[in-house]
Amino acid sequence: MNHAVLTTLWLLADDVPRNTGPDFGKASPLGLLVIVLLLLGTFGLVRSMNTQLKKLPESFDREDPAADQAADDGTVGEDDIAQG
Repeated sequence: MNHAVLTTLWLLADDVPRNTGPDFGKASPLGLLVIVLLLLGTFGLVRSMNTQLKKLPESFDREDPAADQAADDGTVGEDDIAQG
């Protein structure tokens, strides 16, 4: 790069305001409230999902897989699958 460009970039970077006041880096109580609300929402979603997962059956296998087997073999038309 050109020496003038580097000097200009250095001067621009040097003009960045310094955030070193007495309140720099401190969080407000509103931030804590937001974090607590997010944690409560996450806990509620996990609990709800566990409840829904407990309602699922152990297996989705059918008692009589003959209808599925016929569809897999291509022996049944699309109309028969929709009715069945």
